[in-house]
Amino acid sequence: MNIDFFKPIDFEEFLESLEKSPSLLGNQISTYVKGEDFPNLEQVKVAIFGVVENRRDSKADKEYFDFTAIRKEFYQLHSGNWDINIADLGDIIAGDSVDDTYFAIKSVTFDLLKRNIIPIILGGSQDLAYAQYRAYDDYGSMVNYVNVDAKFDLGNTDAPITSTSYVGKMVVNEPYNLFNYSNLGYQTYFNSQEEIGLLEKLYFDAYRLGEVANNISIVEPVFRNANMATIDISCIEGAVLGNRNISPNGFNGREICALARYAGISDELSSFGLYHLDYLEKSKNSTMLVSQILWYFIEGVIYRKNENNLAAKNNFIKYQVPVQDDILVFYKSNLSGRWWIEIPYSTNFNNKLEKHTLLPCTYQDYEEACNQTIPERWWKARRKNEL
Repeated sequence: MNIDFFKPIDFEEFLESLEKSPSLLGNQISTYVKGEDFPNLEQVKVAIFGVVENRRDSKADKEYFDFTAIRKEFYQLHSGNWDINIADLGDIIAGDSVDDTYFAIKSVTFDLLKRNIIPIILGGSQDLAYAQYRAYDDYGSMVNYVNVDAKFDLGNTDAPITSTSYVGKMVVNEPYNLFNYSNLGYQTYFNSQEEIGLLEKLYFDAYRLGEVANNISIVEPVFRNANMATIDISCIEGAVLGNRNISPNGFNGREICALARYAGISDELSSFGLYHLDYLEKSKNSTMLVSQILWYFIEGVIYRKNENNLAAKNNFIKYQVPVQDDILVFYKSNLSGRWWIEIPYSTNFNNKLEKHTLLPCTYQDYEEACNQTIPERWWKARRKNEL
């Protein structure tokens, strides 16, 4: 780990004020504090770091948001019944160029992934998610990316990368590691019909805000198959964040925390980013919400079932359902009650994708198959594999 990328946190007096309550997170996190050594990462499971960068967001205020306010709210929360080691590595300061910042994010994230540590990135503009994604270039597998956002952020791929085009760059730039992109909470009036059509042609997934808000559990399988997930903080209601410049429609506080917990509980998910934090008003309400999003994500990590290993899968219950000319194969976990559907192996299948032959699904998908309707997620995955 190149610790030269990081600036330590400068709030020693605040940490000292927490010592009277041992159960507070501030007393349980190994923090890179000014004047002290960099945290020992040997037993760490989750590592938090900020990135002070938003130069590729045309709407950004050039004064960067201070992550200290978020940290102070987070550190004052009580941990649950947690047995986990957390480190706070401080902040990556913007480099001489944005590409320098990207390099630092990619290097740090890759190093943490190699150590089986889950990075939580507190970021400025969401183009930083591109650097988070590029950390997987040498990781040996394709990437399923879930983005909680009101917009698709496909943008103009012929132009330089921005906070509204980074997903498009993931699609067109080599190496081609992006297997699936899922957008949760998009609002139709913020996205062109061309972008909506392109997502359909690529067999990517998109769930409208109302669809998710009406039944938030429908997206649990989407997170269960994700390798990386991000949240654009501007997908939250402007009134909730106390920011009149953010859309009045969006997720409320309970919904965004539930989504963060789904992300954390995913056995496959190995990195998590919270972006556009520079959009926040410097109010206690907004920083408290972000700190609670972090809390719920980590609680999700605590309650992972580790069902992505062979021993767990050997205890799944198998169901075969004839539908039209196919026999769909479903699996149910005895441990969690969650469901998967088998995707037939294709000879044209990239070897990197072989592990995706078991696709998370819902009980409703099983019910649809029993009623002779092929689940849409099965059809999309099969078409994608045959391309």
